[in-house]
Amino acid sequence: MLEKIVHIVNQIVWSPALVVLLIVAALYFSIRTRLVQVRRLPLMVRSLFARRSASDRGISSFEAFCVALSGRVGTGNIVGVATAIAMGGPGSIFWMWVIAFFGASTAFVESTLAQIYRFHDGKIFRGGPFSYIKDGLKSPVFAVLFALMTILGYGLLLTTVQANGLSSATMNAYGMSPWISGAILAAVLALVIFGGARGISRVAAIVTPFMALAYILLSLMVIGFHIERIPEVLGAIVSGAFGIKPVAGGILGSTIMMGVKRGIFSNEAGQGGGAIVSGSADVPHPVRQGLAQAFSVYVDTLLVCTATALMILCSGTYNIIDANTGALLVENAPELGNNYVNFTQAAVDSVITGFGSQFVSIALLFFVFTTIMAYYFYSESALSYLFSLRRRRYPRLEKAVVNTFRILLLLAVLLGAVKEADVVWQMGDIGVGILAWINVIALLLLCPKAIAALNDYEKRTSSGDPSPRYNSDLPGWR
Repeated sequence: MLEKIVHIVNQIVWSPALVVLLIVAALYFSIRTRLVQVRRLPLMVRSLFARRSASDRGISSFEAFCVALSGRVGTGNIVGVATAIAMGGPGSIFWMWVIAFFGASTAFVESTLAQIYRFHDGKIFRGGPFSYIKDGLKSPVFAVLFALMTILGYGLLLTTVQANGLSSATMNAYGMSPWISGAILAAVLALVIFGGARGISRVAAIVTPFMALAYILLSLMVIGFHIERIPEVLGAIVSGAFGIKPVAGGILGSTIMMGVKRGIFSNEAGQGGGAIVSGSADVPHPVRQGLAQAFSVYVDTLLVCTATALMILCSGTYNIIDANTGALLVENAPELGNNYVNFTQAAVDSVITGFGSQFVSIALLFFVFTTIMAYYFYSESALSYLFSLRRRRYPRLEKAVVNTFRILLLLAVLLGAVKEADVVWQMGDIGVGILAWINVIALLLLCPKAIAALNDYEKRTSSGDPSPRYNSDLPGWR
């Protein structure tokens, strides 16, 4: 019964209308910003190292980048990519690239707005869709709704997805009970999340760059052993994206849908998560943080997701499955069936026999750990926003609520570790979809504010100011 309800809700939330909305919004933002994701690529990298504008009022731009990248680099980069290939074929990767390229402009707009409408909670800066919906759109009801959905979607629903991906991998590699892997993950997370936002940002700044670089390097080694297949694989990606081959033509709708859904699930552009972290960054101008977060979309999809995709496709360790009937349309590795985690594990095994399961399990441990850590950061910021609405803050009550939520998040980790994968993924999709619906509509309405900030920054830098400060009478910038 639960499975049927989840499936129906997922179909409603992820109707073709949402896919069209996300693509149209990304194209619109790209046009309005004059392809800022291309024009300002060098500045994107430099923006990662922007200095704090004031001491101890927020986290650094690099820490915010790492926390946001933590949220983006997770099971979606391993399990999600494999799922996209299984349900949409190689062509789905092309649409992941497309949504990442144009989605970078969406990340720029939402993160810039989060900076413009940030607020200070007495400890550090906070911000995100809930703050720019309230102060920018003057819609406190929808702001509260987004904050609540952030807590539910990121803190509980998407947390279960991440934990499930890890438990599946450890089961394949070590035969470890999902209860045990879930308990270990929950215990390690508890040590970090009870340290609050600053502790999370510091851990992310150390762990995230290391894990992403290590994963890409080993992926390159696997791809290098199959280097002769690269032209064939790239051809399959392009032809599959447009349904040129018979099998690809039969699943073209699924190809586009899976590429867009898994791309958005992975890079989070339009969901608001990266914007929430950006609101906590202490930088001299909103545009600097917007550019930094746009670059994180590239790192997530064009580097990490692509590394996974090329490993699987070059190794041929995948099947293509009819999403409606479950039948295998392409049987490259029939023994793998629909075990999506094993697609990546088998790809590594094709080069280093017996190491695939262990490698993917270790990678997922880091990915899942940092991603749930980021999800907690988003949720804590949403809770801080909700308490900021009260004329008088109650520190003890707020602390009790935050600690209660921490326990609920850890319980969600345990539940996700043991729940059936398909149901968990669909629940995660529902959370992503609801957040995307609310946030993208808000971004379309508030886009002129982000464009004005971009024009201000570019005008002042072109006149010789190397590091312009943003002048605004908004509370976060006083």
